[in-house]
Amino acid sequence: MTTPTFFNRQALHLRPDPSRVVVRPFRPAVEPRDYTPLDKTRANHLVHRLLSLNEAEVAELLAVTLANFDDRHRNLPEIFEQRAAEMEHIFAGHSLFSAAQRQLVGSYFLHEYSFESAALFNPSIVPHPDQTGVAPDCLRFILSLRAVGEGHVSSLTFRTGTIAADGAITVDPPARLATLQTITARVGDRVDVTFSADTALGERVIFPITEAQSNGIEDARFVAFTEKDQTTYYATYTAYDGRAIRSELLETRDFVSFRLVPLKGAAARNKGMALFPRKINGRYAMIARYDNESLHLVYSENLHEWSLGKAILKPEYPWEFVQIGNCGSPIELDEGWLVFTHGVGPVRHYSIGAVLLDKDDPTKVIGRSRVPLVQPEQSEREGYVPNVVYSCGAIRFNDLIILPYAISDTFSTVATVRIDKLVAILKQGLEAE
Repeated sequence: MTTPTFFNRQALHLRPDPSRVVVRPFRPAVEPRDYTPLDKTRANHLVHRLLSLNEAEVAELLAVTLANFDDRHRNLPEIFEQRAAEMEHIFAGHSLFSAAQRQLVGSYFLHEYSFESAALFNPSIVPHPDQTGVAPDCLRFILSLRAVGEGHVSSLTFRTGTIAADGAITVDPPARLATLQTITARVGDRVDVTFSADTALGERVIFPITEAQSNGIEDARFVAFTEKDQTTYYATYTAYDGRAIRSELLETRDFVSFRLVPLKGAAARNKGMALFPRKINGRYAMIARYDNESLHLVYSENLHEWSLGKAILKPEYPWEFVQIGNCGSPIELDEGWLVFTHGVGPVRHYSIGAVLLDKDDPTKVIGRSRVPLVQPEQSEREGYVPNVVYSCGAIRFNDLIILPYAISDTFSTVATVRIDKLVAILKQGLEAE
């Protein structure tokens, strides 16, 4: 099948960059409290060796270490000091350290991690909360991406860009540095994190924090949710610990401070939930796939708890026989709610399609693509996971849909889609059934 003529792929390739690194705790255990007696002994042996250095040797080694790594990270001495403080109870039996010794000790219990060395994919797009300085009829946006590094650990990273009045899209270069979040509060399963306001958005990386997220924060579906003239940015995502998954919700208003909370209820037991951008008939609404193969509409009075709902879309065509899922939050059009979908066919071949739902009653399907809108191109089928195209969210811009999507779970690109042409295709598809 060929790409539809109303589908215009931009000349953009957002590829993983192994030079972008963060520093992570160096230990097989997740937290210092998990250290065994043998681990504590080894840690103390290391500290003992460091304390055997005289003052001049400590100063020289610290200077060399900073010279080697300082241009790759922000506030590296502070990071060293913070890591030493985290290790305090492990080697508390040692005498007091000098400031230089503490920083040096901290440096030995850290390692660099290339968080997007393997893949940069499954993008989602929302309008930027700050449109200051943007030219008339243009839009600044935020692109979230799933970054994967060594060990298939997924984190959440960001890019910014602009849509020109004619629909041309530019994406700003990635920030040279990368900065991890600072945890500001833990209340039960809820975690609040923040970044320094002087960091660029493209520098911020939300790395797994809890045990449930230890192997990844995956496939964030961002949406700008409006209520009472106030916009809050939510993202449903999958927390993965290497064995089990759970659906969680991220919340922010400024992309500086974030709250991460698990979702509860029977509808949240699987991945791929997507929140509508406003309440429907006074209730929150989600597209969910809790049966592993079909799309359901679920409602809730509580943003964090979701019961079962009504099946609205089941696999019907060969390119989606294995399962279908959403490719991000519904987009409100004059004609109805537009939902991009993904379908899985033979040899786990992923394609992107779309459906149109009734605006007042989204359980009613009023348009559907009979054939894929986007498929892996022959020249781009190879990658981290071959034969896959996937998106986690699009937005409307005038008479266009801006659809970012990933190719072979490796890199990402962006396309524009004519709304009138797409709606006509979807309605024709349903009429032909």
